[in-house]
Amino acid sequence: MPANNENPPVTVSQLTTMLRQSITEQFGDVLVEGELSEVVRASSGHIYLTLKDAAARLSAVVWKTTASRLRFELEEGQQVICRGGVDVYAPRGSYQLIIRSIQPTGTGALELAFQQLYKRLKAEGLFDQGRKRIIPPMPARVAVITSPQGAAIRDFLEVITRRWPSLELIVLPVRVQGAGSANEIATAIRVANTIRPAPDVLVVCRGGGSLEDLWSFNEEVVCRAVFNSAIPVVSGVGHEIDVTLCDLTADLRALTPSEAAERIVPDRQELVRQLQGVRSRLAGALLQRVRTAQQTLDMLASRPVLARPLDRLELISGQLDDLRSGLQRPMERMIERSRHRALEMAGRLESLNPLSVLTRGYSITTDDQGRVITRIADTVENAVLRTRVQDGTITSRVQGTESSGETTAKRAPVN
Repeated sequence: MPANNENPPVTVSQLTTMLRQSITEQFGDVLVEGELSEVVRASSGHIYLTLKDAAARLSAVVWKTTASRLRFELEEGQQVICRGGVDVYAPRGSYQLIIRSIQPTGTGALELAFQQLYKRLKAEGLFDQGRKRIIPPMPARVAVITSPQGAAIRDFLEVITRRWPSLELIVLPVRVQGAGSANEIATAIRVANTIRPAPDVLVVCRGGGSLEDLWSFNEEVVCRAVFNSAIPVVSGVGHEIDVTLCDLTADLRALTPSEAAERIVPDRQELVRQLQGVRSRLAGALLQRVRTAQQTLDMLASRPVLARPLDRLELISGQLDDLRSGLQRPMERMIERSRHRALEMAGRLESLNPLSVLTRGYSITTDDQGRVITRIADTVENAVLRTRVQDGTITSRVQGTESSGETTAKRAPVN
């Protein structure tokens, strides 16, 4: 039992509460630098970790509300500076650091977040050059995603109006910085892909600013919306020195919104000058061809065969006359010799013609089969015979025959 002059005993809970109040009052808000270890993200969204250095370890916790605002992923081995308060965790009788903000040492939180997301998206192929599409050279419809109050849209419209005034523009207004702006940009990209008829090009742009101002265009949700867009995307964010992950994911990166306008449409005046140059070159080429053809015609016309075409014909005609004169006499002699030979052959053939004897009083008798009768035995009584004389044929019937010394029948004409 304690003496009357001693303080009464306290419970564990009471002592823990006293320690907690004392630590809170003494330390308040502290900055602690150390190396991250044993990082665990619970299903509740809280992050439990250990800060350590060469001689000591300190348990720490990042509540869900704070963890949701972190720009980068907490990883083992990172050297960080944490701001928070020391608290006693009564159930375990241990103290821990309640982290309210955390920054990497040597590298800013946004820069580290940029590097981490860059490595992850690059590994997935979102920045591959092979998947980037060609921007149409002369688009008819362009959708622009930007702030309607910013300088970016004014610069963009000024360049577009000057270079290609016939272009149809569709502006999808969004916030380009601040909480929730990344989701607005991603949603606008998806909405642009539903417009019909579909735009030929989709432009995402805003003016320059700090890394914090441009951070919406480094968010993963924007990069994936650009990557998944069916419409070719041109990104013109910030100034020349600014590079965002949206720029790297887009099919074409422009240094500024004004350059984005210059790169998606041709300069009408320059195109007119080019067409006029082409027309002049074509006209000159045609004129040169006409001159060359005229020179060729003049050269051909100067040749004798074309200048005096009848001279050639008269020369050929004279040559033909000479040839005809040279061939006529030999041909006449040849024809005359051929005529004499033909007459001689005709006489010979006529002498061999059996019918030629008919003119001298002879005749030829045949039976009804056309066989020549040369003997009495070649016919019979009552047979029909045909006798060929000089001026025709006599048909008769055999009534009898008579040999050289005896008469056997008479021959009567057939009626």
